Formats: sequence, C-alpha cells, structure tokens
Amino acid sequence: MLSKLKPAKGRILISEPFMVDPSFKRSVVFLTDHDEKGSVGFVLNQPLGINLKDVVDEDVTGFNVPIYCGGPVQQDMLHFLHTLGEIIPDSVQVGDGIYWGGDFDTIITLILNQQIQSSQIKFFIGYSGWSEEQLNEEIVDNNWIVGRVQQNDVFDQEENLWKRAIKKLGAKYAHIANFPENPMMN
Repeated sequence: MLSKLKPAKGRILISEPFMVDPSFKRSVVFLTDHDEKGSVGFVLNQPLGINLKDVVDEDVTGFNVPIYCGGPVQQDMLHFLHTLGEIIPDSVQVGDGIYWGGDFDTIITLILNQQIQSSQIKFFIGYSGWSEEQLNEEIVDNNWIVGRVQQNDVFDQEENLWKRAIKKLGAKYAHIANFPENPMMN
C-alpha cells in the first residue's frame, strides 16, 4: 500500500483505513512542514462541533466557521490555514496558494469588516507533529499514504474528505475507500 510520493510540505497524509489511534482515524493531514528535524501538519477532516465564535472574544457571530482538531499536540492553541497570502502579515506559504498563520488581529479585522469568506480560511485547535524519522517509519509501516493536495481539499468542509482523497490516488487505492470502519461489520 506504499505510495511512491514522499512526505513534503504542501502534501497530505491519508490514514490507512483501520488506524486505531482516535486522533488520526480516517484522517487527512495537510503537512505544513517536513524536514530532517520532523514534521508538522493539521488534520483537515475532524470538526470539533464548535465554531470560531465559541473560542474568540470578538463578536464574530456572522462568520460561522467550524473549528477542527488539528491534532493531539498543543490543544490549547488556535492555528489557521488560509488563502490570503500577503494580506495577512507574518503568514508563511506552505502550499500552492495556501498559507499558515500570520497576524490574528488582521484576521479578526477582516472578519468583522466582512472581507474574508469562510472558504478562504480554516481554523484548528492543536496540531499533528512527528519527530525526526517518526513519520517516515509510520509510512513504511503502512500507517499513511502520501498524496497531493488541491487548495479546495484543504478548505472544504465536506465530511467525506478521507474517501475522496483515497479515490484521487487512483484505481490501485480506490477499493480502500469502501472498507468498513469496523471490519467486523463487513
């Protein structure tokens, strides 16, 4: 099941269908950093059931966007990916038209002035992280398939992102998308 792609900033990790770790069960992780020191990413498809208005002091009631669990690390921090590039000071490009972080006050101002759309930004509590060779070892152990990503995959709020990501890998992997979550239910 090993993918030919190597992990890299701007790629996705697709969990194998029977991963038991609840932090990554049927998850798609967008890698924002990957080098010899380790890897950082955000789980794209685990909404927490709360919205931005629930975690910020400002009245952003009209900007109803869900917050996602970015991963099990540092779950007391709010992170965000966006498409706003140079409009947001201190943001870092991590993919084709995809940026990480930046000045949060600018984000709030854009939201309050209705100058940002929900399709341009995604918020996360926590992140996913791997030490030096940990991610490579997990890939060799068939825990992850490395895939390419399109901007709409990152900002989509669709529930079936995992299945769609598997199917995009091609016919060799498409059958995996239909594996039941619990093999005993087959």
